[in-house]
Amino acid sequence: MEPKWLEWAKRIQAISQAGLEYSRDVYDLERFEMLRALSLEIVHEHTGVGTERLRDLFAGETGYATPKVDVRGVIFRDERILLVRERLDGAWSLPGGWADIGLSAKENVVKEIREETGYEAEAGRLLAVLDKKFHDHPVSPFHVYKMFFRCEIMGGEAAAGLETSEVGFFGENELPPLSVERNTEKQVRRMFDFRRTPDLPAWTD
Repeated sequence: MEPKWLEWAKRIQAISQAGLEYSRDVYDLERFEMLRALSLEIVHEHTGVGTERLRDLFAGETGYATPKVDVRGVIFRDERILLVRERLDGAWSLPGGWADIGLSAKENVVKEIREETGYEAEAGRLLAVLDKKFHDHPVSPFHVYKMFFRCEIMGGEAAAGLETSEVGFFGENELPPLSVERNTEKQVRRMFDFRRTPDLPAWTD
């Protein structure tokens, strides 16, 4: 579970962002700017990240605030799951990333698989929709929904991408160090449960 200070900072930021979008009164706009500054101050105090950097990452969006969407592809070869090594931290994750505007969730996960693994894939069943704050991820300034899709390889061959350095298949008892920013051990192991029991209901928070 994420700390309360982060939950409060996110809520203040969301309120300020909506207020700045819809308010017309100059005094209200000033107050909402003050709320945005307060949310930045809270996160800065607890993380040490500079306020300008936080403004770009955390408080730079406009319009009504909504959760971000992260998509992950779940591909098995026999009893081994496809993972990629992330260049950023050297650890492994299910292929995926932020969903791009203009593409459906399935189109996004197929694109991410192609870019990160070299494989052409087809997306099938939605296995899980998880709220990142309920899982053992590092704290994040964003509110994130994570979507996991069962996918099948249709062509291509293994090849690292711009954000990945290796591609490999791993058994449940031989998982490499995982990139917990992107996926936890519990999440990856649950995907093996779906492999063994295909009619399990979708996993949601």
